[in-house]
Amino acid sequence: MSDNKLKLGVPKGSLEKATIELFQKAGWRISVSSRNYFPSINDKDLYCALIRAQEMARYVESGVLDVGLTGLDWILENGSDVEVISDLVYSKVSTQKAKWVLAVPDNSPIKTVEDCAGKNISTELVNFTKKYFRERNVPVNVEFSWGATEAKVVEGLVDAIVEVTETGSTIRAHGLKIIHTLLETNTKLIANKKSLDDPWKRQKIQQIAMLLNGALNAEHLVGIKMNVPKANIESVVKIIPSLTAPTVSELYNADWLSVESVIAEDVVRELIPKLISAGADGIIEYPLNKVVGKKDALL
Repeated sequence: MSDNKLKLGVPKGSLEKATIELFQKAGWRISVSSRNYFPSINDKDLYCALIRAQEMARYVESGVLDVGLTGLDWILENGSDVEVISDLVYSKVSTQKAKWVLAVPDNSPIKTVEDCAGKNISTELVNFTKKYFRERNVPVNVEFSWGATEAKVVEGLVDAIVEVTETGSTIRAHGLKIIHTLLETNTKLIANKKSLDDPWKRQKIQQIAMLLNGALNAEHLVGIKMNVPKANIESVVKIIPSLTAPTVSELYNADWLSVESVIAEDVVRELIPKLISAGADGIIEYPLNKVVGKKDALL
């Protein structure tokens, strides 16, 4: 493998599909085989590996990987010394921010974190949970859960659980109640610190971060384009929301102008009838893959 090859960790599991879709919007096609942990990618400068999000930070810290995607929760759980390059709060393609919460049965006498003193807690996030209670001087027994964590407290095997949730609906469906939030987490793009000292790798990581953020910026935006009579241009422009200002250009040999703008997707259905009433015609709406600004140049 050439030295000019950046090793990228793609999270295997619940974030895998969403990550591949995000990279595709950013301009990279990642192809995964069911029998191979090393996906192909349409970039000769990148080498991909499928790694569990739970382990990603360890491999990035050690230098096995130069860059990868994982949650803040697993960075903290592993105590990994990595550089967080960017927040990647997915929405259309994945989860938004999730929470690790302390939950107990509805009829439990446990009401607060302090009430857990001397109790048994089951979780996948063992190290973080132990540290969280230790810092609050609450002695607890924390055990690792291999799955079906809610069932353990429902069956009385433990007194409480620390579990990840987005809405809390699954936890409530098991007859449990949330009494405390320990951590809010979301996906991070992380890099090995030594890799960032290499100018070529740093530039490549910057490119990835910039275009991934650009893809996320575009998630709730669309482009619109229309023709407008010159006599109606002021009334049309006044009702068009825009990132900066709409682009207006002359049409060939006509008394019409071409107007183009980028707007929030959820206002289009209200906006188009207003534009027609104001004199616009031939309105085109089109999807966007990326919207990149100076703020996305992170390094």
